[in-house]
Amino acid sequence: MPDSDDLLWGALGDISRFAALLTMAELGLADHLAHGPLDTGELAMRCGAHAPSLRRVLRELAAVGLVRPAGNDAYDLTDKGAALRSDVPDSVRSSIRMLGEEGFWYAMGMLPATVRDGGSAFVKRYGHLYDHLAANPATSRMFDDYMTARAVPITEGLARRYSFPETATMVDVAGGRGHILATVLHANPRMRGVLLDLEHVVDRARQTLAAEGLAGRAEVVSGDFFASVPAGGDVYLLASVLHNWDDVDALKILCNVRQAMNPGGRVLILEVALPDDEEPHLGKDLDMRMLAIFNGGTERSRDEYAALLGQAGLSLTKIVELGSGASLVEARPR
Repeated sequence: MPDSDDLLWGALGDISRFAALLTMAELGLADHLAHGPLDTGELAMRCGAHAPSLRRVLRELAAVGLVRPAGNDAYDLTDKGAALRSDVPDSVRSSIRMLGEEGFWYAMGMLPATVRDGGSAFVKRYGHLYDHLAANPATSRMFDDYMTARAVPITEGLARRYSFPETATMVDVAGGRGHILATVLHANPRMRGVLLDLEHVVDRARQTLAAEGLAGRAEVVSGDFFASVPAGGDVYLLASVLHNWDDVDALKILCNVRQAMNPGGRVLILEVALPDDEEPHLGKDLDMRMLAIFNGGTERSRDEYAALLGQAGLSLTKIVELGSGASLVEARPR
C-alpha cells in the first residue's frame, strides 16, 4: 500500500490528469494525430481549439505518455494514446467521454452533498439516469458505447467460464444494444434469446442482432421490467441492472423474473460481488458512482445478494469470477 501522502497527493493529481484525458477524448486528438505528428496550431485548427490552451493540455498528455513531442511545437500519438482513437478495437474514447459527461461530472463533484442529504444530487438536477438518457439522444448513444466497451472483456469471460444449457432460451433483461446476448448465442449455437429493454433502446438492439446474423434466433421486445418480463425463459440475465436500484426495487425485478421463469430455470446476475475485507477493489470504486448517480443504487456483497435473492424465492448457488472485477452470481428457485 502507498503511504498516505502518496495516496492523497496522487488522488489530487488524478483529477487534473483525467481532465486532460477527457479533453483529448472530446476533441478527438487521437483521431487527428492518427496519421502522423501535427504542430499545435494545425492541430488546434482541426479540432476547433484555442492553440495556447491546447499546448498546455498536450504538455500534460505528454507527461503521462499519451502523446510525445515531435519537434517544432509538434506532437505525435504514442501507442498508449492510440487507445483513444475512435476507429480502433476496444477504444476507450467513449468510456472517457461518458465519465466526463456533464451530468456524471456533476454527480461525482456533488458526492459530499449526496452523502449529507442521503439523496443523489444528480437525481435532483437531472432526474433518474435513464430518463436523462431518454431525453438526450446524443448522451444515450454515448452511454451505449460506454457500456458496450466496458462489457467486452466481461462478456468474453462470461462465454468462456460459464456453462449454459445447450438448448435454453435466455432472456436478457435490460439487454441494451444486445452485445452480451449476441456473444452468448454465438458461443452456444443451439440457444435462443429474447432481449427486453425500453422503447428508445430496442431499435439499436435489433440492428445489432441482425448485423450479427442472429435475427432468426433472437426476439427483441420493449417493456418495463418493473411491470413484467418475458415469460418462459430458462435463463434470465440481469447485467448491470440490480446495482442501479435499492433493495425494494431490486426485489420487484427479481420477483417478476421468478414468476416468469420456467421450472428449473436460473437467474444470472452479472455485476460485482464486493469482497468482505477492506482491500482495494474495483467494485468499491464503482459503488461511489452508484451512490452519486442513483437514489439507492449500490454494489452488493455475496451475503447481500443471498439475502435479496432469498426474499424473491431464489437461492444463490454459486459465484463465478469473470475477470475485470466482474462477477456472475447464479441463483435458482428454492
